[in-house]
Amino acid sequence: MREWSNWSGLESARPQRVEEPADTAAIVAAVERARTEGSTVKMVGTGHSFTAISAPEHTMLRPTRLGGILSVDRDALTVTALAGTQLKVLNAQLEALGLSLHNMGDIAEQTLAGATSTGTHGTGGVAASLSAQICGLELVTGTGEVLRATETENPEILDLARVGLGALGVLTTLTFRVEPLFALEAVETPMSWDEALGGFDERAATHHHVDTYWFPHTDRLMVKTNDRLADLDVAPLPRWRSWWDDEFLSNTLFGALNRVTNAVPATIPRFNQVSSRLLSARTYSDVAHRVFTSPRDVVFREMEYAVPREAGLTALREARAALERSDLRVTFPVEIRTTPADDIALSTSGGRDSFYLAFHTHRDADHRAYFALMEPIMRAHDGRPHWGKVHTRTAADLAPAYPRFAEFLALRDRLDPDRVFANPYLRRVLGD
Repeated sequence: MREWSNWSGLESARPQRVEEPADTAAIVAAVERARTEGSTVKMVGTGHSFTAISAPEHTMLRPTRLGGILSVDRDALTVTALAGTQLKVLNAQLEALGLSLHNMGDIAEQTLAGATSTGTHGTGGVAASLSAQICGLELVTGTGEVLRATETENPEILDLARVGLGALGVLTTLTFRVEPLFALEAVETPMSWDEALGGFDERAATHHHVDTYWFPHTDRLMVKTNDRLADLDVAPLPRWRSWWDDEFLSNTLFGALNRVTNAVPATIPRFNQVSSRLLSARTYSDVAHRVFTSPRDVVFREMEYAVPREAGLTALREARAALERSDLRVTFPVEIRTTPADDIALSTSGGRDSFYLAFHTHRDADHRAYFALMEPIMRAHDGRPHWGKVHTRTAADLAPAYPRFAEFLALRDRLDPDRVFANPYLRRVLGD
């Protein structure tokens, strides 16, 4: 049978059946068949989750024929797209329409269903996650029913299903609130630890979006601020500079050097010290999605936790201290972002402003000891793990972290009573 694996190569599965539905009716048929057989069905995306959240057990549905924008409402400023659309495709189509999403993360390979179901987010702004920009959706439930949810029709489903983990149904369409196309000016500045952390709160308060990277075993950080421009008169990086910085240095050379340092871990601190000192400031501007997103060709593993905003800098300092006390050697920077609170039940920012710490390792490095060192620190600060990134949490200890956890489980019982959409990951984080 054909094997499924995620992008990082960390998770794999061997589905017994593989289908590429071309419409909602085909999805309904697959769900009804699985329910009758007592088996399971899972729509996979592009595999950019590091967990096995979308790993298929029996029937795997692929969204290759379910992409593109279906409708645009310029008066309401909403756009409806098929849930299998990749974010990079949506961004390009929105730009052609003179429209844009408000915010997004820095990877654009995911499908809309996969990105929203796991709570994919950016930093800053009024709405940080893609899920918080959803105002309507359609899904196929575990009984084969096609449900439409908006702010006026089945609002309780919309309320909970915006971050649904793939446990409530197969998403078929998503409707997003959009904005007129806008541009961002990006300013990237190397800073010392004390300078970056000392000015962190003021920086986050005065810029639209702030993304910060700390290089382990060093005192250096790279701070990126993105601010809206009044018009679309942009000054993007020259093509050669973009290729040199973002393709060659950040991907080709970084990947090659990781292969060397993985073989000789003792060289990693010196490698980080030298490479972080070579970072240079740069300023450029472009339409929003080309500033928010960047290519990621080097394969890695990632764990990310959201702690309450007020605990963030303390958690970061404790993470650094723990790493420095250990004998671990880490090449990848730690990414630091903040988000405003949203009202989504299983959102990592649900009900609280949040501070995110993302820990990465190269694909060929052993991530387990590093993540095991960091996870208790994040948990001690009431951290919530990103659903699509590595963590060890279970339903028993996740329930206290989410005030509306029981409400989500009740909706799952209603929409998927036979657990047609279950897999080992969902059984671990939600229970049977």
